Amino acid sequence: MIDKQFVKQMAKYNRWQNANLYACGDELSDEDRKYERGAFFGSIHATLSHLLWADRTWMHRFAGAEKPSGDIKALVARILDWPDLKHDRESCDEVILGWADSLDQGWLDGQLTWYSGAAQIEITRPNWILVSHMFNHQTHHRGQVHCMITQCGLKPRDTDLIIMPESVD
Repeated sequence: MIDKQFVKQMAKYNRWQNANLYACGDELSDEDRKYERGAFFGSIHATLSHLLWADRTWMHRFAGAEKPSGDIKALVARILDWPDLKHDRESCDEVILGWADSLDQGWLDGQLTWYSGAAQIEITRPNWILVSHMFNHQTHHRGQVHCMITQCGLKPRDTDLIIMPESVD
């Protein structure tokens, strides 16, 4: 079981690491960011687009935030330009932080039912599992992006949660 403090810490970590990777992305050309590298979503840009879409989807389910239009394949097909993707990522991170700050432990102890377009079934799971999944999913795909950025010759900053500055708010 997780608590509100865990959620707040992971929301801060999410924003900190997104800033880390997007800063590296700023140093790459658009061609390098969109280059097919064999990752699940292909490129740095497409993987970051997927992650944004997924986070928006979870925030829609968890907090009633605006639902992203279309499915993930539609999003990756119409990939935003870099400045828009970066801006939308920063905005989404603020939504996640605001949600974490206002989170009620009772909600974490509850459960959520939704229709999964990916699995084509209705799913019910405990909220704390779903929140854990969201943060794990972020870390998984950021790890892929980190690897692709490293392949471009750049070195992102540290990624360890225990190294995150206390001043990250």
